[in-house]
Amino acid sequence: MNETSPAFGRRTFLLAATAVTVTGAVGVADPASATARSGTGGPLVASRSVGAFEVTPLLDATGSFFLDRQAAFPAATPHDWDRARVVDPGAFGPGETWQLDFRCYAVRGPRDRLMLVDAGVGPDGSPAGGWAPTPGRLPSELERAGIDPADVDTVVLTHLHEDHFGWSVGLDGTPLFPNARYVVQRREVEALPDGDAARAYVVDPLRTTGQLDEVDGVARLATGRGGAGGSVRVIPTPGHTPGHQSVVVDHGRDQVIITGDVLVHAVQLVDPEVAYRYEADPEVARRTRQRLLAAARARRAVLATAHLRQPWTEVPDPTGVRGQ
Repeated sequence: MNETSPAFGRRTFLLAATAVTVTGAVGVADPASATARSGTGGPLVASRSVGAFEVTPLLDATGSFFLDRQAAFPAATPHDWDRARVVDPGAFGPGETWQLDFRCYAVRGPRDRLMLVDAGVGPDGSPAGGWAPTPGRLPSELERAGIDPADVDTVVLTHLHEDHFGWSVGLDGTPLFPNARYVVQRREVEALPDGDAARAYVVDPLRTTGQLDEVDGVARLATGRGGAGGSVRVIPTPGHTPGHQSVVVDHGRDQVIITGDVLVHAVQLVDPEVAYRYEADPEVARRTRQRLLAAARARRAVLATAHLRQPWTEVPDPTGVRGQ
């Protein structure tokens, strides 16, 4: 998400970091099929197994958005908000405030494959620091999940907004994942305007080290072997940004879609036509969201979202959420 519109400026988030919990509310997936205990005695990290792959959510930060929810989603109706509250009650703070998480995902695979999807808000001094709740806590979340940054071989950046690349590099430009390739859509890089923080902060340093991997369209990143099997691939999901991509972890009838910012609030889950104020192309974003959610519903896929208040979400039945 990109909250740098000149009309509103940037405001400091109210940071109230909380642990991720998986609830049984309508629209929320069942608890994870596998769990990984923190390496430092912290709480269990809820994970899901898909074939040979295990997907683990990593909470970097939690805070209140600097716009009231109606200003962020001006077309949402009271009925939309009522339905969204059932799906994600934790997103509704006092008054009209919008509470959101900033979440990344680790994907473990066979042959010691280890992938990170998105890199959070980053440390104090990162580009997101002017409006997001920095410092994020991704490094400690990785430690609690038993992940050494040196073991990560792939970092997927769903898009180049500040709250998704913050821990990609340190403040001096040194990659925090020294042995990883960083996968981003070529179109996303090419669309960066002059002076965009992403170019100087993350794109140029990763090009210097030879770690930036620009792909075009669908790209397979990993495959499983044997009976467990499965695969991980990126798919273009444009609209929020020109080169936005999502990650699909797939095996037979099981599928997890790491959505990035295809949807940023449950109001867009219950009504995909509701636009978010900071979408680069709202019409393309709407079509992308409709297609992705329809495909996920048909496959009974689980959505792994970046900003909803729980990591695992199922697509509601439209007859149930659109009814009077």
